[in-house]
Amino acid sequence: MDELDARLQRIGQHHFRAKFRLRGRDRAIVDARGIATVRRHAQELIESRLAPTEPRNDGRQTPYRGHPVFVAQHATATCCRTCLERWHGIAAGRPLDAAEQAYVVEAICRWITRQYAPQDPPP
Repeated sequence: MDELDARLQRIGQHHFRAKFRLRGRDRAIVDARGIATVRRHAQELIESRLAPTEPRNDGRQTPYRGHPVFVAQHATATCCRTCLERWHGIAAGRPLDAAEQAYVVEAICRWITRQYAPQDPPP
């Protein structure tokens, strides 16, 4: 288990984060478009909504549903700069660099992949 896996496991034990699951329409999006497309969507969403120095509506910019990336952001505590700093140690008040954006996208995609059974990975 690497550091990100351990961190996601610890975050997943938090009472608020533990209730998120990939269900219904959000799961259907992954089924229909595939994990590669969802990863691309995650990169675009993180770049526009989370990476700026002062994201617009920070703390309220991530919806709770409507796309699997949004659900995963709440489940992995990558939904706002405050959560990112608290849970992942990535400081607020400056733009996210490319490595930090890649880390956030990887956390989101690992969580989405883990929502599938080991014998039935996402397409």
